[in-house]
Amino acid sequence: MKKSLFIFAPALLLLLGFNACKEKESDPPPAMPNLYTRVGGTEMIADPVNSGMMIEKGRLTLRSVVDSSILVIASDAQMAPYFAALLSEVTAGNTTGLSTLSRSFTNFMSTATGSTNPAYAYNGMGMKDAHDPAKSNRMGLKTDEADFNRFVGHIGTGLAKNGVTAANNAALVNDLVALLNTTKADIVQR
Repeated sequence: MKKSLFIFAPALLLLLGFNACKEKESDPPPAMPNLYTRVGGTEMIADPVNSGMMIEKGRLTLRSVVDSSILVIASDAQMAPYFAALLSEVTAGNTTGLSTLSRSFTNFMSTATGSTNPAYAYNGMGMKDAHDPAKSNRMGLKTDEADFNRFVGHIGTGLAKNGVTAANNAALVNDLVALLNTTKADIVQR
């Protein structure tokens, strides 16, 4: 009896070890946090441009990138025809449209990256209508593929101005570019 227990015990341990390894191999890999979490998430921090107000860190990151990108886009003479109404307003000292664009685009990015905060929900026009001059008087002309790609590049510049580069976070940059590219079919209309 002792001899069979001596042989049976190691065999049982080996079988249990094999099953444990087998279960570990079949376990799915841990889920990657959504993009909103990766850009800062829901941690509340002081809003640097609104004294006494708090903002989610992810929202602040996206707003900073959007605002930096808008400045890069606005200074690009090739992109100016798309934003003629906005640039005309800003030149005349009216920044209402600029503020609306910043808020709307930040809401879009917040929603698209996975924010569940209802205060940050995008409720603007669909991408196709928003980028069709016949349906949106804010668009100066229909977008072509080259200028869409240029726009995405300017978002990359906005990311870099806020410390997010391919050199220090390639996965995040690639995932954000991939997200923007999901809108390409609706935005490129010529």
